[in-house]
Amino acid sequence: MERIHLIDDFLNNKDEQQSLRMSAYMRNQFLFLGIPTPLRKKLCKEYFKTAKKVKIVDWEFIKICWDNPYRELQYVAIDYLVAMQNFLTPQDVPKIKELALKKPWWDTIDGLDKLIGNIAFLNPEVNDVLIDWSTDESMWLRRIAIDHQLLRKDKTNTELLEKIIINNFGSHEFFINKAIGWSLRDYSKTNPKWVSCFIEKYYTQLAPLSIKEASKYI
Repeated sequence: MERIHLIDDFLNNKDEQQSLRMSAYMRNQFLFLGIPTPLRKKLCKEYFKTAKKVKIVDWEFIKICWDNPYRELQYVAIDYLVAMQNFLTPQDVPKIKELALKKPWWDTIDGLDKLIGNIAFLNPEVNDVLIDWSTDESMWLRRIAIDHQLLRKDKTNTELLEKIIINNFGSHEFFINKAIGWSLRDYSKTNPKWVSCFIEKYYTQLAPLSIKEASKYI
């Protein structure tokens, strides 16, 4: 399936009523076609199956999707990158950064953070980039840095996690303080003692929202 046909399939499945509901959910910041996740996955299945056989990331396709006015096409780009993540390298990090800074909101950022996390896990030299991102003026890059280790469990680099969170103390951004709480909450399922000690150590510097989220399973 050619990529242009895939995009045509999305346009041909537009649902006006659903699009209004989806747009409203995202505070009317983006246009939607009204395509639910199961249908999106179905429409992409054969294209991604073929793409994985090629084993080369098609950044032109990603750009086409990201530049499309409909938000579902940004989701398609992320789905594609997830399908192709075994072929991503540290050289792709700047390209993912460009995506993160264009049309950013939590929905795309929370897809890109796992991709960056996978690259960094396989290529530890990327950790230095994430430390830099943790102090960037863009809160979205900081959020990726904070949450890039989600779901790593006992493979979590706690020294890196601590350093990145400390770099974001004092933030009044909801999406930053929520991310801090999420990263700690996720790791608490693996090592509640470490998270409890972290909260106790930095209690006066952590935002109440971060403490609330981090303490959920402790």
